[in-house]
Amino acid sequence: MNEIAEDESPPGAPAWMATFADLMSLLMCFFVLLLSFSEMDAQKYKLVAGSMKNAFGVQTEVLANRNPSGTSEPVEDMVQQASAANPGEGKGEGGGKGDGDRVQLLEDIEELILETTEDVETLEESLKEEIQGGFIELESSFRSITVRIKEKGSFDSGSANLQDEFIPVMVKLQDALMDIDGKITVEGHTDNIDISTQRFASNWDLSSARALSVGHELFRNDLLNSNRFVISGYADTVPFGSNDTVEGRARNRRVEINIRQPVSQEISTGLQELSDADSDLLEFFTDNATASSSTDVTDVTDVTDVTDVVVSEPTADSD
Repeated sequence: MNEIAEDESPPGAPAWMATFADLMSLLMCFFVLLLSFSEMDAQKYKLVAGSMKNAFGVQTEVLANRNPSGTSEPVEDMVQQASAANPGEGKGEGGGKGDGDRVQLLEDIEELILETTEDVETLEESLKEEIQGGFIELESSFRSITVRIKEKGSFDSGSANLQDEFIPVMVKLQDALMDIDGKITVEGHTDNIDISTQRFASNWDLSSARALSVGHELFRNDLLNSNRFVISGYADTVPFGSNDTVEGRARNRRVEINIRQPVSQEISTGLQELSDADSDLLEFFTDNATASSSTDVTDVTDVTDVTDVVVSEPTADSD
C-alpha cells in the first residue's frame, strides 16, 4: 500500500506548466507586436517599446535614429532633432532661416517629393509589363524622372526605326506623360563601336535619329505640347555601363526620356540657402522623408542637388 501511495501524483498540472504557459503567452504577444509595428505611428511605437523594455528587464538603452518601417515623423520633430544635434548650424550673424521657415520649406519639399513619387508610380503601373520584361527602366531623383528605353525590343541593330511591336508601348507612355508636368528631354545614346552606313555616317547620326523617332511617336496626334521637348543625341559620350563588355555595350544603346518637373523660385532659393547654411539638416530630412518609400524604382532622394532643378515660370501656361 505504501508503494502505491508514493506513485500517486498530486492533483492538477505540474508546477513547471505555469511558467511555461507564461513564457508562451509573452512570446505570442511579442510577435504580435512585431507584426503590428508596420502600422503604428511613432508615438505608439515609443510607448510600446518602453513597456517591452520594462517587461523584459532591458538595461541598455539604444537610441534609434530612424522610425520603424511604415511610419513617418512630423517635419517639426525632424527640424528640432537636427537643430539639437547641430545647435550652431544655420544661425549666422545675418539671421538665416528660423525653425518656422525651415519647417515650411521642408514641408513644401516633402510635398514635391510625394508628387514625384506618385508620378513614378503612375509610370510604373502603365509600363509594368515592359519593366518586368526588361525593355524599360525607371529611375528618379528630386523632381526628375528618367524613362530608359533599351535597344532590346525597341530598335533593330543599326536602325533608327522603332519596331512595330514597340509602338503600343509609346502610346502608353504618351498617355502617362499627359498627366505629368515638366520639361522633357529625349536623349539618344550608343555604344563605342563606330557605325558608318549609307544612312548613318557616325554614332552621332544614329543616336540623334533614334531620339527623334521616339520624339515623333510622343508628338503623334498632338496630345503632348512639343514646346515641352528637347531632343538630342550623345553618341557614346555618356555611357551607362562599361563599353568593355557585351552586356555593358547593350546597356549603353538606349534612349532616355528625362522629365524635369518644376520647382518654384521660392523653394529653389530656399533649397540653396538651406544647403549652404545647414546641409546636415537637409540630409537628415531627406533620409527620414524617404525612409518609408515602397516604390521598387530608384528612391526619390537627391534633394541636395539644387543645381539641377527646373524653376517654374509663374506666367507659363501648363499643358
